[in-house]
Amino acid sequence: MLGMSANSVSYNEQGSVESGVDAAQENSNISGGGGGGAAFSLFSADCKKNEDLKEMLENNKESLKLEAMKRIVGLIAKGKNASELFPAVVKNVASKNIELKKLVYVYLVRYAEEQQDLALLSISTFQRALKDPNQLIRASALRVLSSIRVPIIVPIMMLAIKESSTDLSPYVRKTAAHAIQKLYSLDPDQKEHLIEVIEKLLKDKSTLVAGSVVMAFEEVCPDRIDLIHKNYRKLCNMLVDVEEWGQVVIIHMLTRYARTQFVSPWGEDAVFDENNEKTFYDSEEERRADESKPYVMDPDHRLLLRNTKPLLQSRNTAVVMAVSQLYWHLAPKHEISIVTKSLVRLLRSHREVQYVVLQNIATMSIQRKGMFEPFMKSFYVRSTDATHIKTLKLEILTNLANEANISTILREFQTYVKSQDKAFAAATIQAIGRCATDISEVTDTCLNGLVLLLSNRDETVVAESVVVIKKLLQTQPSQHSDIIKHMAKLFDNITVPMARASILWLMGEYCEHVPKIAPDVLRKMAKTFTSEEDIVKLQIVNLAAKLYLTNSKQTKLLTQYILNLGKYDQNYDIRDRTRFIRQLIVPNEKSGALSKYARRILMAPKPAPVLQSAFKDRDRYQLGTLSHSLNSYATGYLELSNWPPVAPDQSVRNVEVVEPVTEALASALGKSKHAKSDEKFYSGSEEEEEEEEEEGSSSEDSSSSSGESESESKSEENSDDSNKSSSSQSEKSSSESDTDKKKTQKNKKLHQQKPASKDRKLKNGKAANDESRSGSESDSESSSSESSSESGSQSELDSNSDSGTDQKRKTKSKPVQSKPVTNAEKKEVSLLDLDDFSPVPVSTPKSSILSPSLLSDLQGLSISSSASALQASSPVFVPETSHELLHRMTGKGLSAQYRFTRQPCIYGNSMVSLQLTLSNNSEQALENIHISEKSSSGQNIHRFSAIERLEPQASATVSMGVDFNDSTQAAHFQLCTKEDEFSVSIQPAVGELLLPITMSEADFTKEQGKLVGMNESSATITTTPENISSQSVNRNVVSAANLGVIPSNQENIHRFAGKTVSSGSLVLVSVAPKDPDALITVNTEKSVIASMLLRQFKTALTNITP
Repeated sequence: MLGMSANSVSYNEQGSVESGVDAAQENSNISGGGGGGAAFSLFSADCKKNEDLKEMLENNKESLKLEAMKRIVGLIAKGKNASELFPAVVKNVASKNIELKKLVYVYLVRYAEEQQDLALLSISTFQRALKDPNQLIRASALRVLSSIRVPIIVPIMMLAIKESSTDLSPYVRKTAAHAIQKLYSLDPDQKEHLIEVIEKLLKDKSTLVAGSVVMAFEEVCPDRIDLIHKNYRKLCNMLVDVEEWGQVVIIHMLTRYARTQFVSPWGEDAVFDENNEKTFYDSEEERRADESKPYVMDPDHRLLLRNTKPLLQSRNTAVVMAVSQLYWHLAPKHEISIVTKSLVRLLRSHREVQYVVLQNIATMSIQRKGMFEPFMKSFYVRSTDATHIKTLKLEILTNLANEANISTILREFQTYVKSQDKAFAAATIQAIGRCATDISEVTDTCLNGLVLLLSNRDETVVAESVVVIKKLLQTQPSQHSDIIKHMAKLFDNITVPMARASILWLMGEYCEHVPKIAPDVLRKMAKTFTSEEDIVKLQIVNLAAKLYLTNSKQTKLLTQYILNLGKYDQNYDIRDRTRFIRQLIVPNEKSGALSKYARRILMAPKPAPVLQSAFKDRDRYQLGTLSHSLNSYATGYLELSNWPPVAPDQSVRNVEVVEPVTEALASALGKSKHAKSDEKFYSGSEEEEEEEEEEGSSSEDSSSSSGESESESKSEENSDDSNKSSSSQSEKSSSESDTDKKKTQKNKKLHQQKPASKDRKLKNGKAANDESRSGSESDSESSSSESSSESGSQSELDSNSDSGTDQKRKTKSKPVQSKPVTNAEKKEVSLLDLDDFSPVPVSTPKSSILSPSLLSDLQGLSISSSASALQASSPVFVPETSHELLHRMTGKGLSAQYRFTRQPCIYGNSMVSLQLTLSNNSEQALENIHISEKSSSGQNIHRFSAIERLEPQASATVSMGVDFNDSTQAAHFQLCTKEDEFSVSIQPAVGELLLPITMSEADFTKEQGKLVGMNESSATITTTPENISSQSVNRNVVSAANLGVIPSNQENIHRFAGKTVSSGSLVLVSVAPKDPDALITVNTEKSVIASMLLRQFKTALTNITP
């Protein structure tokens, strides 16, 4: 990233050129009117552009490769798909040019997850890059390695993370923390090992690492609060110097931590004395005496509040929001108002930020109105605000309303009601109703204002007004009969169903207050009953029933008429309600006991509705979280625990101070270093200085001072060094760093003179890392005259890898002691040592020949070719299923389907045979149907002979071959007619990339014995005994994959064999039923194919039918 900054000008210039080309192509396409010729020219230009990039990447000149990578990264930045260039780019991953390697890693991070099988072929190169002298290359290699999400390389990723977590560069350690989360999502079973790494990284003193490791902690083990105890004070003190997004993560984590470790400061008798030292030094007797005394805030609690307060001035809105929620959940009530000004300041930001901040303010303002009341004008609605922003401001203004400011707020509301935004105007009417409910002094004023709105021309405003008036009248109906009469007069002009239903409900509920008007309204409703909405019909039936009970003389016939209409209504709710009402209010012989209580049932007093804020219950979620914003539980949300009734032991956060001992040990070891230059021991402070020196060593001179090396390392890392605030270290850095620098130079010279020397002393693993890095530097210097493409044999690559892995784990599990390491032990220390790997040739253009075998790189297993006893056989099962290649609508009448024949391809031994069926669904004959010569993907395709003419409604069957390179990547090509061309693609299932072979049971066992370790993938499925018969298993396995059935003498084991079409790699499958489970095992050196086959077999065998 830092190295890329120097090339930013070139990127911009190239970007402008590319955008010019794109614009020209778009113009040519538009001018062509979308015809076939224009489309073909556009495709040709794109194809030619990519071909040029491939040629530049395969050129021997570094400058051309660098220029090509700049253009490719520019394409990615503009959102273009550059995945087809992956094979050409990945060949340059071992380049000696630092700038080129950085750009290649940027590309690989983007596409490694999509092109996993190709990325896996270069895994040995990524491992070697983990020892590169340049910290950016080491970090990029780890980032790419962790982006390849294949379970087979989990052990490799685990080793790389453990190595990088002890790297001298904080930037690499930060990348290791990021990789922890990726590995955990890939394989949660590694949790315990990852927690060990997290525990180690939490002790890191670099501010660059802190945020990333806390993020990993939150992702992997958020419940392990015990890991935070010793690091709590350190995290609080370094919080100001951490990068902004790290601050957000740490603040949220510390909020959860504080809620479990401190007592609530919200008690009535709380005392807040920051300078109270008794909490540190009180005795047991004093504690007993103090039990009756008021609450005193824990000093660590105060430390957190004090160190987060300056971050309210941060330019990052997320940081300000995080501190605000921390104060809201942790601070004493009289201190919470500190965050008010900072939150109001955020309202000047973008509308997205405003939305989140206003949501949190709305929740706060319900419980603490006084916080935001002085800033009420900041929540006035602007004409430029979006509707959702206006609604939130309206909510806050309603929450802030009281007797003192209600007149001002109502004047604002009068303006808002006239808004052209109908949804906002309706929300304002609801807000007026809430104010009228909450503040009794303005209830009459609000009602009168709402009645005036009934004459509004806008139906939405009128409807909302009626609904709100209905709720308000329920509080004191006897005093407002005039309003009910007024609403009855306006009834004919109101068309919104909810408003009409509300008026009818009011008429029925308070019919005794308007005895003359209610029957007349019922008469009008009887005329229009059949044309009303369902919600209105239900209220008409209710009104008729209530009037029948209170005024039966005038309304008896009307009620019977309406009940008869409702009896035959189309809506079953209305029919049921009508029958129920008839039986309830009309007495007859069949009437039950309920008819006696009809009046008490229908005319019972109803409780007045409570108008409350929509944010009333949002305080159950932590402020600033996604769950709070959505008002529902979101995945990954961690609830805040309740305050503990008794504070846990605060001594768990105490860290032993050992500085005097460390300094004495450092001085003693300094003398011993002068006497014995081959021994290396580092104290804590010397480690930091050595760390700074190593990070800047790529750019500093041997005679530079320690101050210069520190400044250069800072500029290279582009981060704040956490050690710059330590005055004691800065005072003694000048003397110690000069001494360390001389030793480093001596060690480099000794290593250059004796590159094969392995006698080194280890101290906490750091000296070993330093030595191995300097060794890699000398190796790179000695091989500088060689070409950038790697050379070497696979047999050398295979040696000692497996033993290196096992011994690495054993060595890690034991405490490392400061004793000499023998040559044999040194050889087993690291799987990733440069000496264990030989360069691999990458100059060939085919992606399938980048490395003969991934698994031999990982395990060092020598995979022999298939024995002579292995013979090809005919397919056991040929599926008749066809897949759509081109739809007749897309193909302008031409449709195409393909199927896999599972036969050896006559066009090439490495090709998969396919059968295409082309159909002409149009009314005109199609001519010259063929496949374009230029394919847009890297696969080798054998094209069928052109079909000169295909008559309407006719079909033709042709065969073709595609070399998929043992990959499930789709083969893209152009299916053309005389006038048009269509982009199509064939996506192979992994089972179609195989050819069946036959062998004896002995040969199967022999070959299976060679393909063990990381070449073996297995899984257990649960099934029933009757569904695991030999016939069912054989049928489902051979239908899922093109494999041959191996005859077996054992009834409980089913064996199948095949080979990959392209490379001929052996694929062995066995299914062993073990009641009630079945074990599926796949043995092949193609690990990607193995994992995909395993998934396919699990699906096929789980759904077995006998």
